[in-house]
Amino acid sequence: MRSTLCRIALGFWIVTIAVVGWFFVRGWTTQGTDGRIQIVLAPAERDLILGEMRMLLKAVHSVVTGLAGQDQEAGRTQIEQAVRSAGMDMAADVNPALMAKLPLPFKQMGMSIHKDMDALADAIVQKETPQQILQRLSSMTARCTGCHDMYRFAAER
Repeated sequence: MRSTLCRIALGFWIVTIAVVGWFFVRGWTTQGTDGRIQIVLAPAERDLILGEMRMLLKAVHSVVTGLAGQDQEAGRTQIEQAVRSAGMDMAADVNPALMAKLPLPFKQMGMSIHKDMDALADAIVQKETPQQILQRLSSMTARCTGCHDMYRFAAER
């Protein structure tokens, strides 16, 4: 009897792990009418992620504006602070339930952008040339546009 209960419990455990793993990789998604994958989120979750994307865009804008300025040396501190604010610290306290709804490639792209924001801030402090900084930024925005081409958000029903 005990052996049978252990096998049943083990079976439930394996099924549970498989289901959790499936949702961790796939997230809460459906196929969109425009060919993109729809990530299904509650309105507050959607607003949170879109707000984060706006902060990332503002950091990019700070870099471009700072590099276009006349006194680039004076602007480096402001640029570095704006970029650092969009780094990994921004992603540190994300709700685990929200993270579970996001597909793995989306999570990977998002985390790589936050890590690269920290690396970009370090590059600014190390006085990389404007050309090197723009090259880093170009690589990052290529991932942003790729993600926007692949995903969209849909409201939970």
